[in-house]
Amino acid sequence: MRRNIQVFGWTLIWSGVFIFGYLGWQLFGTGLVNAGVQQAAKENLRQVFEENLPPEVELVNAEEFLGPEVPSDPEVPDQVDFHPEEVPGQGEELALLRIPKIGVDEVLFEGVGRETLKNGPGHMENTPIPGQPGNSVLSGHRTTYGSPFFDFDLLESGDRIEVETSIGTHVYEIREIIVVEPTDVWVTDSRPGGWLTLTTCNPKFSARQRLVVFAEMVAGPNLGFVELHKQKFS
Repeated sequence: MRRNIQVFGWTLIWSGVFIFGYLGWQLFGTGLVNAGVQQAAKENLRQVFEENLPPEVELVNAEEFLGPEVPSDPEVPDQVDFHPEEVPGQGEELALLRIPKIGVDEVLFEGVGRETLKNGPGHMENTPIPGQPGNSVLSGHRTTYGSPFFDFDLLESGDRIEVETSIGTHVYEIREIIVVEPTDVWVTDSRPGGWLTLTTCNPKFSARQRLVVFAEMVAGPNLGFVELHKQKFS
């Protein structure tokens, strides 16, 4: 009987050690690993930006793009610059994401798979990449693996978000912050203009809901073309 009690007691002790060890790894160990991954990714991305010339600028005729059914704003120029950009392969570095209000300075990767998000925030495939017209959707961890979106609850309308890609820096301004259910995939729908939609788990340490930040482009290489896109598809 006494031996059984001892065995049971040691089982509880080692179970506790395992559980607390696992939690410690998730909360702190993964962050240390992620820091190394992010540092290497930043160096690699900077090298890519320096070595690869941006794609040639395309000139878009505003009147032809808007079409006869959409009256052109007299302030819209006859032509606007359009800077296209290729999407990298899954899991590859895509851009630098900066949110000054909460100290985010992270490499953004292509894709939102489990392994990709361990490296940093990811860009959802089948949505435009940041800097292009439409609704670019990004996702990131709220806790673990560097917790890039940990302080998203501190963001407010008007705060700025910057995304640097191979064609330049794109600046977005937060317009709305909402909490939705995980099944509310409508937040990824296309939008006229240039938008950045960032999603993460809510509340902290739970995946019960999603915290969603909508931000609109206010500056960047493609701002003129984005304004045309907004006018045509609004």
